[in-house]
Amino acid sequence: MADDRPVPLDEYPVHQVPLSMKQVATGDRNAYDRCIFHVFDHAGRALLILGLGAYPNLGVIDAYATLRTGDTLHAVRTSDALGEDRMRLEVGPLRIEVREPLRQLRLVCEDELSYDLTWTAAFPALWEPHHLQRRGERLTLEGCRFVQAGTVEGVIRAGGAEFDVSSEHWTGTRDRSWGVRPVPGEDGGRLAAEHPTEGFHWIWCPVRFEDRFLMVITQEDADGHRSLNDATLVRPGHRDRQLGWPQAEITYRPGTRHPERAVIHLGDPRKPQELEVEILASSPLAVGAGYPPADDWQHGTWQGRGWVDRRTYDMAAPHPLAAYGVTDHSARFRMDGQTGYGIFEHGSFGRHDPSGFTGFDSVAP
Repeated sequence: MADDRPVPLDEYPVHQVPLSMKQVATGDRNAYDRCIFHVFDHAGRALLILGLGAYPNLGVIDAYATLRTGDTLHAVRTSDALGEDRMRLEVGPLRIEVREPLRQLRLVCEDELSYDLTWTAAFPALWEPHHLQRRGERLTLEGCRFVQAGTVEGVIRAGGAEFDVSSEHWTGTRDRSWGVRPVPGEDGGRLAAEHPTEGFHWIWCPVRFEDRFLMVITQEDADGHRSLNDATLVRPGHRDRQLGWPQAEITYRPGTRHPERAVIHLGDPRKPQELEVEILASSPLAVGAGYPPADDWQHGTWQGRGWVDRRTYDMAAPHPLAAYGVTDHSARFRMDGQTGYGIFEHGSFGRHDPSGFTGFDSVAP
């Protein structure tokens, strides 16, 4: 018998629809509400990625953390039944404490991979473009998202190594999103069969400079048609500045689609600028972090109560599925005489005419 009593969050005037806060306004099984953090040093020694997500119509809450150091990837993944207290951001050994909304958070993992970090915003949160994706006539993804860059302090431990995280030599970025997003376990039916994915090309790039924050995001179909496009510069005390239609020139490692460096041309008509990208460390989200097309665990899937899984991956060995998912790269950026640090998140699979890729087996020469 379902428990339809009010939950603690119902005490607050935050309702958007005439439902309890334990329910979402859509009956879509793929409803989600989650976050991702990136914490990395400026020398490319370590890249920590962590996140937490709730899936109200599936009754699941899960979280993960991966740490790339050299050729080793340490991973902790955990899942449980979603409870009534939505303010409690904790799953197994991983938790997120909101100390001051939009300003400061504490990130904790108490496991073989462990960390205790204080993340502090350096710039105001920035809305990303409203994200829509369809398969045929069906809306398969609708996301509301904001992004933010900040400083991080604390400690990370894994595999006998310890990293002292300081605001001077480390950067943290985060993305917060909610809406509807595909979760494994659903038969796509006729629409999936008749509208196969021909190609996907994606860049998501938050960059923290000393006095400004830059966000670049593009999504392109096989023929180069853009369904997502934005480049915005944030400077405290100034109006956000739009930098037009970003165009990326990516240099891939021969025989792969792994980027080694890139130049993103930003189309400010008053002063065209170039954003130079130097890759420092890389972590495929399909390895350890639960993003498609991971074959050992994906977000939102029911694993039972109190599930915790620990993995160590050899990143010197080939991981075939990684080539068909998105990879997060910590990177050093240069623009307008300044050096900054951020994430160059990139995925390119299938056909992409502007890059010269002809199909899923096509790679850079």
